Amino acid sequence: MDYKKTYQEWLTNPCFDEKTKAELKAIANDEKEIKERFYGDLEFGTAGLRGIIGAGTNRMNEYVVRKATQGLANYIISVGGQGRGVAIAYDSRRMSPEFADFAALCLAANGIKAYVFETLRPTPELSFAVRKLHCIAGINITASHNPPEYNGYKVYWEDGAQITPPHDTGIMAEVKKVTDYSTTRTMAKEEAMATGLYQVIGGEIDDAFIAQLKSQVLHPETIKEQQDNLKIVYTPLHGTGNIPARRVLKELGFEHVYVVKEQELPDGEFPTVSYPNPEAAEAFELGLKLAKEVDADLVLATDPDADRLGVRVKDKEGVYHDLTGNMSGCLLADYEIGQKKAINGLPKDGVLVKTIVTTNMADAIAKYYGVKLVEVLTGFKYIGQQILGFEQTGSGTYLFGFEESYGCLIGTHARDKDAIVATMALCEAAAYYKSQGKTLWDAMIDMYERYGYYKDDIKAVSLKGIEGLEKIQQIMETLRNNTPKELGGYQVLTARDYKTGVIRDLVIGEEKPSGLPISNVLYYDLSDDAWLCVRPSGTEPKVKFYYGVKGTSLEDADRKSAAFGEEVLSMIHGMLS
Repeated sequence: MDYKKTYQEWLTNPCFDEKTKAELKAIANDEKEIKERFYGDLEFGTAGLRGIIGAGTNRMNEYVVRKATQGLANYIISVGGQGRGVAIAYDSRRMSPEFADFAALCLAANGIKAYVFETLRPTPELSFAVRKLHCIAGINITASHNPPEYNGYKVYWEDGAQITPPHDTGIMAEVKKVTDYSTTRTMAKEEAMATGLYQVIGGEIDDAFIAQLKSQVLHPETIKEQQDNLKIVYTPLHGTGNIPARRVLKELGFEHVYVVKEQELPDGEFPTVSYPNPEAAEAFELGLKLAKEVDADLVLATDPDADRLGVRVKDKEGVYHDLTGNMSGCLLADYEIGQKKAINGLPKDGVLVKTIVTTNMADAIAKYYGVKLVEVLTGFKYIGQQILGFEQTGSGTYLFGFEESYGCLIGTHARDKDAIVATMALCEAAAYYKSQGKTLWDAMIDMYERYGYYKDDIKAVSLKGIEGLEKIQQIMETLRNNTPKELGGYQVLTARDYKTGVIRDLVIGEEKPSGLPISNVLYYDLSDDAWLCVRPSGTEPKVKFYYGVKGTSLEDADRKSAAFGEEVLSMIHGMLS
């Protein structure tokens, strides 16, 4: 793409409005900025769109959103799904309501009904709404936990999960075919509403969604017994979780829920944090301050679209501990599967699902309860795909699914990670363990003693811009073509290359197929139950290194993990130098 030519096209084409042209004229003397905005199209990948808001082909704006939606509409029509409609939700970010309407009116102009939420809603409720309304697809306007200047566009299919093959590649191909922005369709909102092609949704879906969450409660009687004894601090981090999380907790009987006032209301500027990520320590600063004031048992934080949950839990000495996504996921997996077994027994075909970058403690939990462990590629949509497969084949009963990035799903009401149901379940688990004289931290220590002291972490190297993308590919190809014999002092036992679909056993020299879809991911099984996985981020300009070790104690696991992480970073920086 000739970025200068494209820049001039946007300045002169009547298709683009004067506000857009004024923004572009303001960067006329900034060659680097022009190149960044126009060197290519904002890629519509398997997760949809995500990018910085602004004018240009490589930015999030009404024209790029309409182009993506026109491609989606063309695909829906090609598969005969235009009579079923599309559900649309959005979060608290800049331009989210506007992008939702641009998408809805493009669909309407193509004869496809749009069901648009009246105000912001969490991601899992969009997933639920797609199935509840029998839609062919769903659109969610969100950039999850990215900084304020970002927004995004995620596409869901009729099963309520984000798009997977063959629909992802089919939709991507149709979006690529839309090369002329003037060919995208739209219509007036008043006309769309009058013709029934734009319908506002809200309360009825909310009620049904909350009812599904409450149906997952295992010990309602324990909640009632402990409701006066448990104190919970919650922050929605300026996002969508505030109303649904507080509602479900209140309806279940939790009496002492304290919300962080400074972070309670939706705000796309996220003024109290540099970026609204529940993985980050800064996201908990205000919550922990409040927790110490009220002596809370646990502190919970949901990200802006409320699909991921961060957790801090208090021990009996009053110290608050950070639970990683792996830790909270295992805590919930053990509670949900263990209590289901105690109450009604487990189905013979019960399944625990995790992604390949998720802790090996999940494998130990599955083995302990005698349930099948299924491993999928990174991305919760692949867990959703497994649930659909269980339903279609009649073989496999979904018990729990989670990924290391603070996302899990209890129940099958949604097909994406759900921080609202996770909030509810962790509070229930806290009440249950409190009735046993234990804290959630006690329950975590019990798990370490039962399954082993697993420690998992992640490192990332950010490489921005065009040059950064080339360096990321350089790292992947170097590792792919030169399989290391050892990593961080651990022997490499097997090397899985999900791009070629081959798993090589380096000990006996055998190869076998991975059995998973093609993906640019490398995974190494190491000695002593350690592992390393390398993959480029699907949403940010960085390459990620996921790894895990197993120690003889918490301190030993921490020491081994820190040393291994440093070794990995040293190896990568050596490749870049």
